Amino acid sequence: MNNANLPNRFIVLSLLMSMASFLSFAQSSGNLKGKVIEKATKQPLIGANVYIDDLKQGAVTDTSGVFSINDIPVGAHSVTISSVGFQKKIISEIIITSNKTYYSEIELLEDVSVLSGVTVKGFSGEMNPLTPVSSYSLSREEIFRNPGAQGDIMRALSFLPGVVSGGSQFSAIAARGQGTQDNVYMVDDIPMFNLSHLEAEGINSGFNDPNGGRFSIFAPRVIDNVQFQNGGFDAAFGRRSSSYLSLGVKEGNKESWSFSGQFDLLGATLIADGPVSKKTSIFASGRYLNFGMLLNLLGQNANTITLGDYMVKSTTQINVRNKLSVIAMYNPESPSRTIDDVEAGVNLNDDNSTGTALWNHQSSNVMVGVNLQTLLDSKSYLKNVLYYRSSRLDNNFGRYNPSVDSEGVVVDPLHRGYVANLRRIQNNQQEVGYRSIYTKNFDKLILTAGVDAMMVNLDYERRLFQTDTIFTLRTRDINTNSPRYYQILDPALYNSRYDGSAFNGSGYVTLSWRLSNRFTLNPGVRYDYTGFTGQHTLSPRLSGSYAVSERQSLNFATGIYYQDAAYTNVAGQSSGNTIWNERSFQSILGYKFQIANDWKFVAEGWHKRFDDVIVQPNRVESYLTNDGDGYAYGADFSLTKRLSSKYYGQLGYSFMESKRNDNNGLGEYDYAFNIPHTISILGSYKPSDKWIFSGKFRYSTGRPTDAFIIHPDVLGNPDNQKYGQEITQVNGDRLPDFISLDLRADYNVLTKWGVFSAFVDLVNVSNRFNVNSEIYIPETGNVFNLGLGVFPTFGVRVEL
Repeated sequence: MNNANLPNRFIVLSLLMSMASFLSFAQSSGNLKGKVIEKATKQPLIGANVYIDDLKQGAVTDTSGVFSINDIPVGAHSVTISSVGFQKKIISEIIITSNKTYYSEIELLEDVSVLSGVTVKGFSGEMNPLTPVSSYSLSREEIFRNPGAQGDIMRALSFLPGVVSGGSQFSAIAARGQGTQDNVYMVDDIPMFNLSHLEAEGINSGFNDPNGGRFSIFAPRVIDNVQFQNGGFDAAFGRRSSSYLSLGVKEGNKESWSFSGQFDLLGATLIADGPVSKKTSIFASGRYLNFGMLLNLLGQNANTITLGDYMVKSTTQINVRNKLSVIAMYNPESPSRTIDDVEAGVNLNDDNSTGTALWNHQSSNVMVGVNLQTLLDSKSYLKNVLYYRSSRLDNNFGRYNPSVDSEGVVVDPLHRGYVANLRRIQNNQQEVGYRSIYTKNFDKLILTAGVDAMMVNLDYERRLFQTDTIFTLRTRDINTNSPRYYQILDPALYNSRYDGSAFNGSGYVTLSWRLSNRFTLNPGVRYDYTGFTGQHTLSPRLSGSYAVSERQSLNFATGIYYQDAAYTNVAGQSSGNTIWNERSFQSILGYKFQIANDWKFVAEGWHKRFDDVIVQPNRVESYLTNDGDGYAYGADFSLTKRLSSKYYGQLGYSFMESKRNDNNGLGEYDYAFNIPHTISILGSYKPSDKWIFSGKFRYSTGRPTDAFIIHPDVLGNPDNQKYGQEITQVNGDRLPDFISLDLRADYNVLTKWGVFSAFVDLVNVSNRFNVNSEIYIPETGNVFNLGLGVFPTFGVRVEL
């Protein structure tokens, strides 16, 4: 990959920054307005203080919990919200723009201090006794500033302790020894099973790619708040077992309209945000990405990759007791590599060569949800959520058969023709769901009880159109009496067809019981019924926190977690073969030290034991069983400086071991995301209102990969030379270590008409090629490395 001319590409950005300095600046003012409520009961807080730290001016909330501060100078301001009996909350940066009102609804947690006279300032619920372990939060500004993330929430999460991404070009996250499909995702209280684009279902010999997707379905600045628990989450959440991620989509501004646009190497994003009536506000965003310009910049193969993300959310305060939000999302994508994209002269052994594969993917996701929050009395509230989601996918896979020279360079792409439609995956899902969650706050007890119900329809087909030859196999698949170093894939052992519906139901109760000023205990139990398997499961869970002092606590969590089989796996089984839910037993013990108002140290040790793990006896056939088991354990350490004043950052280290055993006589092996050592360092500094500089360093042990040997001319045909790959040990080797330094610079100018911003975001500035996986090439007997070197983007953002 040649990036010698890369610096010249930034001339355009430099010119844009220079132009910005000539924009007329009007030193005028704007306003701040909002509402302060209790997190536990959602009731308005009367008499809460809202204080703009640098201006030393503020306001007090009225009987409706509403406050208003006018004539605030334009720029970034830190705001502290406090109320007697509640934790102080800091909003590190509120951007006030000319002649507009910034509106925010703010939740405060009950004070958990054990000594009088000292108040620990909490950030977005991090001192919540309901979530004593593995809890992290990110603000909208912290997500956007995260270097290398390019505004992508999933990439921003990959630096958290115990979290790894699919690696390099992938953004989906895997947590504490489990996979990218094992996480609970909630978006505005609506369950989502996939938050990523380009997940490439079916690309791995017709089965799911374990790396997950490459980009999140949320455009920059769409997500307003993030809550992440790296295990140990309570009984209110289930059907996935690894981690819990809650994303809150920004609500529309109730006071004034704003319009913004971001334009960069990847594409464009437009956002509109404002009131449509006295009671209703709208937040709408649209993003279109086309990767052609970036791929050309990086000198990579010409593939067509386009995707879009479109969202609208309305919020209506019906009356003092009822708040209604409606959200709708549409996320299409259309990547392809056809025979027209293939040229002579390409070396199949080069990194990211994509080998001889052809594909044409068409997919789209739709989600519509309605969320009604009702205040029942001064101590309780009810959430009712109704949602519909659908996913439509049509993936076609083919292969061309070139002639290559001794170095692996394609001489004639169509030497033996090509097959455009060798395999096809069609996966259409529809789900209608309802959730009702009741919360009651007693004197020393918070009760949460709820039910979930969903009707799921699967219309699935996996089809191989002709007998295929697979040149990768394991040693155990070889017939020792008549060795043959390839497999013949019969459509009868691959094809599957499923069209059916099933009902899934859940019920759960959790308590947060403050036994004393120092000790909080959170017992809970969850019941799930899974219609596709007819399985009933019960999951008891327990967590707690003991306050050693006003700033230090010991925390723990333990429980049973069940995980539904992926819908694609359920639909892919032959008649009569039922796969069950996987089960894990999890325990966490941690220590938390709130060093200062915005400094926190956390150390946690954890252990997991797995059984009924779904395994695939033959890698190219549909048949699955629950014969697997395994275990994982590790420890995470983090020192976090939350965003306040001019800087924030985090230092983290994670140790992890994760093993699986398919119980097929070959013993245990490293799980795909067994990453023993991970180090992350992140920092951001804002020297002035105009400039923000951020950097992030990441190191991790290389991911496991199969150990193998190569057999030449396995077809015995010199005119059609093919090499066979014999896997001698599953995940018996490792890829090179992952090392990346990411840098970001933002330049902001407040003008008389709004905000102008220009940014540069560089992933892996040293251009070290970080390998994500190895793809075997039968035509050359080698592997090409799938990964990423430097990945730059730059652009501008304008807000009116």
